[in-house]
Amino acid sequence: MFDCIIIGGGIAGLQGAIQLGRYEHQVLVVDDHNGRSSICHSYHNILGWPDGISGIELRKIGTEQAKRLGVQFINDKVVEMKKVNDKFAVSVLDGKKYEGKTIILATGLKDNIPPFASIYPCLGHTVYVCPDCDGYEIKGKKTILLGAGDVGANMALTLTYWSNDILYVNDSEKEIDKNLQSQLDEKNIVTVNERIAEVLAKEEKFQGVQLTNGEEIKGERGFIAYGGNKVKSDLAKQLEVELLENKHIITDPRTKMTNIKNVWAAGDVVAHSEQVTIAMGEGSQAAIWIHKTLMENGTDS
Repeated sequence: MFDCIIIGGGIAGLQGAIQLGRYEHQVLVVDDHNGRSSICHSYHNILGWPDGISGIELRKIGTEQAKRLGVQFINDKVVEMKKVNDKFAVSVLDGKKYEGKTIILATGLKDNIPPFASIYPCLGHTVYVCPDCDGYEIKGKKTILLGAGDVGANMALTLTYWSNDILYVNDSEKEIDKNLQSQLDEKNIVTVNERIAEVLAKEEKFQGVQLTNGEEIKGERGFIAYGGNKVKSDLAKQLEVELLENKHIITDPRTKMTNIKNVWAAGDVVAHSEQVTIAMGEGSQAAIWIHKTLMENGTDS
């Protein structure tokens, strides 16, 4: 029986685990190492890391810090969650079951990244998905927007805040809204309606794309905007947690608790701006209120 079971060992889950570990609660983190922080090779907008830090390194540091505080970890995937009386039963892929008094859902989301192996070493270094996190990184660089339809067009327009040297490859069969196309033209954003055959890169350095017609387009930076990111809230549905239409979890802004008693949520699975620093804050916020709840219920760790 754990005081808290945290589903997801990304940035929000780890920060919540560290906070709860410092309260000396019994905490279990279940993580399958398939979160977006596992594939980002550099975050540049975090206090204390002016030269960037990879999600992999941040997870490693956070896991070690939490383990020093007695937090337990298992590398597995949760397949079922249900409420049993006033506790929660959590089943993982290998068949084992765990019980918790409280839950933090920190399952995050999965970006829709085009299936080119060469793009993955570039993520966070020279190819990005979030303009708020990394728009700054394209200043003075020729940037290719890899995207689909209106989603890509809107991202290209957003990026003009940082650069006037943007080319949009509409890597889909989707037509661009005429009004958006007019805005792209006004901003001198060249639009290429052709599928991408390959992403050109040398290790972490993005160099451009090759189109299916054989043409190569050179660039120094890449941005991805295909839409269709998957919010990983399926487990929340099992507990009847309230979701928005876009599948993000609704939480109390003060406590981060969901509509289900003793179930909290933090990080990118929650309706927020999908920032690492905000995920950290939400992890701590949820943990603080879990501690208050456990104390009110007379839990003795």
